[in-house]
Amino acid sequence: MQIVLYEPEIPPNTGSIARLCAATDTPLHLVGRLGFSLEDRYLRRAGLDYWPEVRLSVWETWEAFEAGVRPPRIVLSSARQGQAHHEFAFRPDDCIVLGCETDGLPAWFFTRYPDHVRIPIWGKVRSINIANAASVLLYEAYRGTGGLAGR
Repeated sequence: MQIVLYEPEIPPNTGSIARLCAATDTPLHLVGRLGFSLEDRYLRRAGLDYWPEVRLSVWETWEAFEAGVRPPRIVLSSARQGQAHHEFAFRPDDCIVLGCETDGLPAWFFTRYPDHVRIPIWGKVRSINIANAASVLLYEAYRGTGGLAGR
């Protein structure tokens, strides 16, 4: 399993996701234009002392990410479209992709990649926080693939 953030904008969200990835030994990929510096104090504070434990890769473009990682399957997350996360059949080698906080993923992603997953929302909010979404999706993916066994 891998987490991919496409053009993340908010340092504390990325820091929280990095901490999640360190806690689960899950690779984290940051792709495209970042809305902050990796030296940002807010980013570091959110990750606390866990940054050395993060298996972090930074890619300038989506094309560079695809060429460098050659992901077997891209699973897109969305607040509006896709199969509910608890019904989705995750695979152990999935790359779960989350878009930037303000705009989500560009439309071309959804045309190019057929696998879309969403976290159902039945309240009156537009979406849930990206760090919360990453946590829900990653743990559901590990649960569904048996990746939590023995941990």
